Amino acid sequence: MVKGLLSPDYIFESSWEVCNKVGGIYTVLSTRAKTLQDAMKDRIIFLGPDFKEASDKYFTADGKLFAEWQQQALSEGLVVRVGRWNVPGTPVAVLIDFTQYYKEKNDIYTWLWNHYQVDSLHAYGDYDEASMFSYAAAKVVESFYRCYLDETKKVVYHGNEWMTGLGLLYINKVLPQVATLFTTHATSIGRSIAGNNKPLYDYLFAYNGDQMAGELNMQSKHSIEKQTAKFVDCFTTVSEITANECKELLDKPVDVVLPNGFENDFVPCDSEFTRKRKAARKQVIEVANALLGADLDDDTLIVSTSGRYEFRNKGVDVYIEAMNRLLRDDRLKKNVLAFIEVPGWVGEPRQDLIERLNSKKKYDTPLPVPMITHWLHNMSHDNVLGMLKFLDMQNRYDDKVKLIFLPCYLDGADGIFNKKYYDLVLGNDLCIYPSYYEPWGYTPLEAVAFKVPCITSDLAGFGLWANAEFGHQGEIEDGVKVIHRTDYNYSEVADKIKDTVAAFSNFTPEQVQMCRSNADKLSRKALWSHFIKYYYQAYDVALRKAECRKTEKA
Repeated sequence: MVKGLLSPDYIFESSWEVCNKVGGIYTVLSTRAKTLQDAMKDRIIFLGPDFKEASDKYFTADGKLFAEWQQQALSEGLVVRVGRWNVPGTPVAVLIDFTQYYKEKNDIYTWLWNHYQVDSLHAYGDYDEASMFSYAAAKVVESFYRCYLDETKKVVYHGNEWMTGLGLLYINKVLPQVATLFTTHATSIGRSIAGNNKPLYDYLFAYNGDQMAGELNMQSKHSIEKQTAKFVDCFTTVSEITANECKELLDKPVDVVLPNGFENDFVPCDSEFTRKRKAARKQVIEVANALLGADLDDDTLIVSTSGRYEFRNKGVDVYIEAMNRLLRDDRLKKNVLAFIEVPGWVGEPRQDLIERLNSKKKYDTPLPVPMITHWLHNMSHDNVLGMLKFLDMQNRYDDKVKLIFLPCYLDGADGIFNKKYYDLVLGNDLCIYPSYYEPWGYTPLEAVAFKVPCITSDLAGFGLWANAEFGHQGEIEDGVKVIHRTDYNYSEVADKIKDTVAAFSNFTPEQVQMCRSNADKLSRKALWSHFIKYYYQAYDVALRKAECRKTEKA
């Protein structure tokens, strides 16, 4: 803990992604867990939804952990499993079955309107599911608090994303002695504006969040997020760029910015790293050659982009455009094998590709549709395949740039590679993440941790942070090329990506090694040991407000 700051005795942290691997928030929580567990020793308790068998991949139940409270929770009708999250530090996790609260949904939403004016009338999709989980998580905290804790303990309840807002507001009302902390990793309305192809940044000062929520049918999510930000003791986000978004769209400045750190314990060391990198490159090239009927060798420049399938927000569109332009760039000195690793609506792995891989023969003719590794349910309505068709990118034999769509979540069981994402990405020469909307950006941070230089944009929190660390706009020689991106400079961004890859293809082995070394050095500056201090500042802000309430009550 930090000298001079109020420190919590207990932290409860809730998220839809506790023991539930969905996206970047899972990485935030699971990598930060060990740092807090080392400091708190089982007084940091994570709360997540219980998806039974799916959760059990990440969770180990323990009936002896807080056994007295487990019995009390059962008697109160709470349906929970207590145990440990199977991540470094093995922190305490409580998984919650929230389905029983659906029958009380209307009463809960009425209470929410009466106390906090949250509009749940326009709810649809995942709003009800998230809200019932959030309510159940708050009931769990209330029960645990009344069993073990009292006002002599400094307690923080930390919720991540709008999905935890209802619970934060409930705790704010029924346990005012508990300090509340809310982190929005991306505003729901900002993501929606960007995802609907509207210019976000140039007009941010002029957008009215409530008005845009109505226009984009986002009233309920926006309402719970805005009211939670307003009423909690400490409101936070993950980057300066999203802090500005919060101020303009939620009408509430953040109290503390919490940049996303990570632990690099997933990066293999020395000879193991070299072995895994060689294995990844060998397999990637084997799959490409089988699919394409090509004879690419290890001198091929391997690049990729990855993340959620947000075609514009993640910059997948401009990545494809850049690869298309690279086809005609005379400065390109190597063959380029470019992957798009985003999970689509996967049908099945291609049997014709599996047969070629199993046969070990060399093929000189491509398979049909030689730009995808797995069949999709929506082949004729997929954004990536549609853009490749529009640009006539067919992976012809003489093309120096071959682009392949790998539409799977790389969990080690995709049927073609059967390797986890981390075991493939370290084989890359470059990673490219030219995001249009990216509050932080774990993918470039993970890439540089594997010593893979990357290209990102200054509309990503990570890109802005990298620029600040360098003291200038990042160049590929620094390990991270940070491209200036606006609402309207799509074509310029595509050209800069193309130019950077072409230049990199001309680098000497010594220049490449320097890029890789600088990427590694930058990644070490983002370890949780450096970033956890911002969390302690946020806890202090929240606890001081809670202390003020206690004083006023007395």
